[in-house]
Amino acid sequence: MSIADSIRGQIPPIHSEGYPFIGAFALASLILFWIWSPLGWIGTLFTVWCALFFRDPQRVTPQGEGVVVAPADGRVSLIVQAVPPAELGLGHQPLPRISIFMSVFNCHVNRSPVTGRIERIVYKPGKFLNAELDKASEDNERNSLVIVAPGGKIGVVQIAGLIARRIVSFVREGQSLSAGERFGLIRFGSRLDVFLPDGAKPLVAVGQTAVAGETVLADFRLGDGGRSFRAD
Repeated sequence: MSIADSIRGQIPPIHSEGYPFIGAFALASLILFWIWSPLGWIGTLFTVWCALFFRDPQRVTPQGEGVVVAPADGRVSLIVQAVPPAELGLGHQPLPRISIFMSVFNCHVNRSPVTGRIERIVYKPGKFLNAELDKASEDNERNSLVIVAPGGKIGVVQIAGLIARRIVSFVREGQSLSAGERFGLIRFGSRLDVFLPDGAKPLVAVGQTAVAGETVLADFRLGDGGRSFRAD
């Protein structure tokens, strides 16, 4: 393998949703270079950041009935018992909720936490509060999915943040997903909430770094032993 091939292998692919933004940043950089060279270099740094934001690296996902993986890259910001949003139709009793906060430096491609069928997708407009705030779960713009898995129903909520202004969904109701499969993204900083079935025990801690499609958030069949993996 040549050095060039080795370098290319270390650069993650870019999701197609990012091409217009990267192109806009690059064009602005060229204009800034024409105005004043130092501004052009600043624009170039922002162009590189934009490309990194829309990176879409390959992941190796644990496979197994009952395995729940992280739907997003980022920091586990909250683990609480919370009543799920009404539009999910998951009842009015508190359920285990794991929140993952994505900064503007995280990969923002979202992946299915479980293998199952999408029973419901509901988009709800709202505010753009700091996604780290607990009230962002209720007040912010969001896109909610209910996935029917062998271990029970899982609620997944994409929440727009202070900077994020666009939630993108790649899926539709009735569609089947594999754990780790891409289902959407949020542009420029946001949060993902995962609602587990009653009694499920989170296997992560607040402050832990989650990797979408790889970090195991919960396992309904602890001690069962059988777990395989799915690579992109």
